[in-house]
Amino acid sequence: MKTFVLDTNVVLHDPQAIFAFEGARVVLPLTVIEELDTFKRNNDERGRSARMIARSLDELRKQGKLSDWVNLEHGGKLKVEIQVSDGLPKMFSQGTKDNEILACAQFLRKKEEKIVLISKDINLRIKAEALGLETQDYEKEKVDVAELYRGWQEVAVSSADIDRFYRDKRLAPPQTPRALVPNEFVILKGHGSQSALTRFDVKAGALVPLLKGDSAPWGVKPLNTEQRFALELLLNKDIQLVSLVGVAGSGKTMLSLAAAMHQTLEEKHYRRILIGRPVVAVGHDIGFLPGTKEEKLTNWMGAIYDNLSYLLERPKGSLETSDMDIQMLIEEGTIEIEAVTYLRGRSLPNLLIIIDDAQNLTPHEIKTIISRAGQGAKIVLTGDPYQIDNYYLDAASNGLTNLVERFKGQPLFGHVTFTKSERSPLAALASDLL
Repeated sequence: MKTFVLDTNVVLHDPQAIFAFEGARVVLPLTVIEELDTFKRNNDERGRSARMIARSLDELRKQGKLSDWVNLEHGGKLKVEIQVSDGLPKMFSQGTKDNEILACAQFLRKKEEKIVLISKDINLRIKAEALGLETQDYEKEKVDVAELYRGWQEVAVSSADIDRFYRDKRLAPPQTPRALVPNEFVILKGHGSQSALTRFDVKAGALVPLLKGDSAPWGVKPLNTEQRFALELLLNKDIQLVSLVGVAGSGKTMLSLAAAMHQTLEEKHYRRILIGRPVVAVGHDIGFLPGTKEEKLTNWMGAIYDNLSYLLERPKGSLETSDMDIQMLIEEGTIEIEAVTYLRGRSLPNLLIIIDDAQNLTPHEIKTIISRAGQGAKIVLTGDPYQIDNYYLDAASNGLTNLVERFKGQPLFGHVTFTKSERSPLAALASDLL
């Protein structure tokens, strides 16, 4: 039976991680419990995770002593280990939490053969490897980014099929390399320049034409096929969860905001727009910001304000500022801009919720946000998995890519992966070359 030693960042990333190793033994070094104690009073997601783990461990205490092995439901066992070795090489800093966890794993290895240290800290895994310890990242919620569901595929068909599609406004699904899922888009390619853009309607069991793809919500016209696909999802009330993944400048946030304003201010489908963003610094953090919560958020939500300012320019295409319009919409409550930290515990019916930069959220945080959606709400998640600023996430383990794979195949979900940048030739070049 393998024994897995968990680092603090693993249980903060997934509070259920102690139950994820079916049939195996799980060890939490006492150092991990001490580190969790420093987070438990925080109001952010780490604080909530620390409290969840503490409650889980407290429940397990009823079954036996945590200093001995406590049985878990999946057939494994759990123990809180207080022993550490003093056998680390001299160059290892004394007293650091990471090295205490390493020392605990090394101590256990002297007693047992199959010890695996699980950590999301790359440097800790490197040090463990240098000591000869077997070590792994926490893989439970990882996805293969290279094979990530794109939301669309291109299929070669006969010219007769394309003619039939335009005539009947529907077509039986053709043979595809991969089985179609609800709301997946198919680009039909016929002979020469013949083509058609379609969406797989699972209720009809057929490919149907795009109804909203050529719309221009709030004056924003789609510039490429992927943006037309995105508008089809954003403007369809039956699709309650939309994820848009792609390179910088591909129009994810702009299209989402334009569609939200069109459906809220013009069509009155939703009560208001709620825009959230994780507060994660790019590069060095500049420290605490002065002012009220709203004033602090202004500094973090610059990308949102930039897009809103562009959409509210008067007249269209002028350089006239529109700060007054944005402020008026916020004061009226039509638009609410919030850090995702403050969404927990809320119930949000009949809102159109946009979460920007969702790649910086863990799967648990994404679950927390989506579970806030009330009756008649719609959630749009945007992000680029290759621009992650959260230290313990990567392209394969973040909440956005995890959501795409888990919701794929659900009728109320739609997804589009963008591959083209439309911000400017310079931005497109940066995405390609850098």
